[in-house]
Amino acid sequence: INELDLKLIKSKLKIPLNLEIAATNEMLRIALKRKPPFICIVPEKRQEVTTEGGLNLKFKRNFLKKLIMKLKKNKSRVSLFIEPNKADIQEAKILNADCVEIHTGKFCNLINKNKKFHKEIKKIKEIVKIGNDLGLEVHAGHGLTVDSVGYISKIPEIKELNIGHAIISDSIFLGLRGAIDLMKQKIKESRF
Repeated sequence: INELDLKLIKSKLKIPLNLEIAATNEMLRIALKRKPPFICIVPEKRQEVTTEGGLNLKFKRNFLKKLIMKLKKNKSRVSLFIEPNKADIQEAKILNADCVEIHTGKFCNLINKNKKFHKEIKKIKEIVKIGNDLGLEVHAGHGLTVDSVGYISKIPEIKELNIGHAIISDSIFLGLRGAIDLMKQKIKESRF
């Protein structure tokens, strides 16, 4: 997606736009110009196909703090994509983020490989509670599929799930509406 795509999407979209950006001056310029209502700051490595971990909140800390301040002043809600650990969630609060998105990649990989995942889900639950206690809105995402989403959606304090790749992959066989309906069904089943 390039800046022109963003402009066109924003002009036609009937639902709120959540823009993921890297913590760079170029992305800051684009976000300030396009003013999406929601922004998630994610790590970006040059050769990465997808995000492989949470944002390093200590790297360029002062730049990150200024970036968050500018985005919030521009009326965007700012989220940080972080690892499920206490240090990162506390740092997100210090940096004045509105929310965090917990990286669920390790948990999802354990599910996909049929390995024990209970320790990882317990860790995620603990971090979500800490985030809520700090006054952060907590989201979760990365690698969620119809097989793993139920465990995460059972955590009531998580306000938003960010799921993309699995829905698009499943849409090849089910169509986009079918893939969305299946994901919604799995989430609904787990909540009751």
